[in-house]
This record gives sequence, C-alpha cells and structure tokens, in this order.
Amino acid sequence: MEAEAYRGYCLESVAAAYDVVLISGAEPTWERPFLTDYEVADPADPHAQAAAGRALAERHRLAGVVTWTEWYLVPVARLARQLGLPTAAPEVMQGCRNKATARALFARHGVPSAASQGVRTAAEAANAADRIGYPVVLKPAAHAASVGVIRVDGPAELADAYTFAVQAADHGVESTQVLVEEYLDGPEVSVECVTYQGETTAVAITRKTVGMEPYFEELAHSVDAGDPLLATVAPVAAAAIRALGIRDGVSHVEMRLVDGRPRLIEVNARIAGDMIGHLVHLATGIDLPRTATDIACGRAPDLTPTRHQAAAIRLIYPATSSTLTARRLDEPFAANTPWLERVHFLRHPGDQLVLPPAGDMFTSRIGFLIVTAPTAELAQERSEEAYRQLTVEVAPAAPESAA
Repeated sequence: MEAEAYRGYCLESVAAAYDVVLISGAEPTWERPFLTDYEVADPADPHAQAAAGRALAERHRLAGVVTWTEWYLVPVARLARQLGLPTAAPEVMQGCRNKATARALFARHGVPSAASQGVRTAAEAANAADRIGYPVVLKPAAHAASVGVIRVDGPAELADAYTFAVQAADHGVESTQVLVEEYLDGPEVSVECVTYQGETTAVAITRKTVGMEPYFEELAHSVDAGDPLLATVAPVAAAAIRALGIRDGVSHVEMRLVDGRPRLIEVNARIAGDMIGHLVHLATGIDLPRTATDIACGRAPDLTPTRHQAAAIRLIYPATSSTLTARRLDEPFAANTPWLERVHFLRHPGDQLVLPPAGDMFTSRIGFLIVTAPTAELAQERSEEAYRQLTVEVAPAAPESAA
C-alpha cells in the first residue's frame, strides 16, 4: 500500500518515542503494530474528526496532534485547537494550502517568488498569461504532488492547459481557483526546515530532478549533509515561513534557482513526501517525524546531526502509459550491495500505468529505490547503477486506459 510505502517510516519513528492513537478513514492494517488505540472517522469531515478526537481524549491523556498528510493540515489544526493542544493556527494552515494566499504574503513580505494571478475562466487565463509573459505555469491553487500543474509555452497551448489544470482545481477544498504563474527557469530544490517558537532551522536541502515536460513529475531526489547550497537558500526559506506566520512545525519549502538566486514555489507545512524525510535521516541522522511530533507536543526538538553522508531516491516510471507485465531487481546485486538501502515496488504485473495528462504520480509510478553514499556525486552514480539492475516490462495499454 502506498501509505505504508511512503509514510511507514514516519509512524515507526513516532511510535518508538510515543504511544500513538490514530484517527483513520478505514480500519488500520499495517499501522496496528505501532498503535495504542484508534478511531475510524473521515479526517476530512470536521464533525466526524472532532467526535473521534473527543472519544480518544476520553480514553487517553493526549499530548499533541500531528499529520504528515497535505490534505489534513487545516482539519488537524482545528482538531488540536478543539482539544486544547499545541497547534499552528488553522488560518495559517489555510494560507499554506492556498497558493494564491501564499503568493500574496510572499509579495507583502518581500520574499522572492513568482508573478501569479488567480483565474476562473480560460479567457482570464489567456489575459493573465499575456500580462505575465510566456512561458507560464498553470496550477490548481490548492492541490499537491504536482497534480494539475503544466507549463504553457505559447497561446496555442493555453486552452487545453487550462482544462487540464481546472480538472484538478475543482477538487480543491481551500480553493478551486487556477493560478497562472511566471515560469521559474532553473534547478529545483527544496529546503527541509524545522521551526520552533518562531525560530527556523534549515536542516537539509534536497536536490530534485523533475521531468515529463510540460508536466512536473518528480523523478529523483538527493540529500547531502554537506551541501554548500544550504547556506544560500536557508535565509529565503526562513523568510517564506515567517511570511506565512508559521511559528512551529516541520516545513518542506520548494524553490527554484533562477540565475543562481532562490525564488519561492511554495511552502508545504509538513514533512516532505517521496521519502525525503527518510533521506534526511539517512544523510544527517535528524529524525523529522520525531521532530514534528515533539513540536506538536510542545517539546523542543533535538536537531543535532549524527551522520554526515548522502542519500538518494530514484522513482521508477514507465516510458509510456502501458500495462505492467514484470518488474524485478537483480537478486544477486541486491543481496551483495550494502549501499542499496531499499527497493520498493508499488505496482504489480497486470496493473495499468497511466502517465500525464490522463494520469499522475498515483497512477504511473512503479516504485522506487534508495541508496546511500559518502558524497552526493557517488550517491548519484550508485542510484544510476541500481536503476540499471532493474527489469521493467510493459505491454501496450488498452485504448480506454490511455484515453
């Protein structure tokens, strides 16, 4: 299951230090060994979530509430407030979830970002793109995982791109707007930050590989404990966090380096996805899930590095939309390669793999592999070597699957 694959390390880390009670939309399965108790309730339903929180509070002395799920940031802040527990203000989380609000706050506080305009129609999008200047990026104001995000290089592509973006935007809770934004041309990075009582520490920088143009699918990430770029991007990440009003918590701050200077994409007020938190732990020894939980419980986090190395993840995609027929890693290689930290397959033979624009990361990723190394350069080499040991076989997708 994808939740276990991507977030199992988070729950395992928290359960090693705390008794965990869970609010889950379904009966727990893989989570059970890490739980003291649970309630089944839709976390997106405020009434159901509040009732579940009160039920758990009656049975246990609760110290804090934490989530690493983007969609639940606002509901969890509201629940913590209802239970009288430490929390970021729900209004602050609303600003993080709504990219239009975030852009306005960045502009107000002088944080280098991108020109941006919210639109409701294709005509408004065309006017905004003309004003900003091509290429532009269209994206939902309140989504995640690059779903519905597309680059547009000229007016002829605008109408189809707007349709693509609005399909994802319509599912937004905090906003259903589409944003038309300046395209930031340069390498993409993220800064993994910890904020406690208003003071932000940048603990790591993630170098990102993004592809499948004109979409923005994330293909690989690497973290190097000694990355010299951290000193350059950390002040801008901290300024973005202050602009949004975040005083406590873990943040994943995405930016691009335009002519070598950082420009903000967005601030995600939670631990990064794609196992980046695990890469940070492998590279530095800093435990971001434990850190987020300590802060949620009103405790000062321990940000002392205990490792100094690099780690990288390679995300496995098909070349085209197709049906997966086989996937495996060479067994002797895996058995005799200590720096191959893990390989995990998310899809099984017979599964349909659907790339953008018809699909997204949730329908197209086959799995991932993680490696460690003393340096970022060697981690990259090892990632490529491990990728070459993979066998992935596909068959053409049925026409209706690719449509």
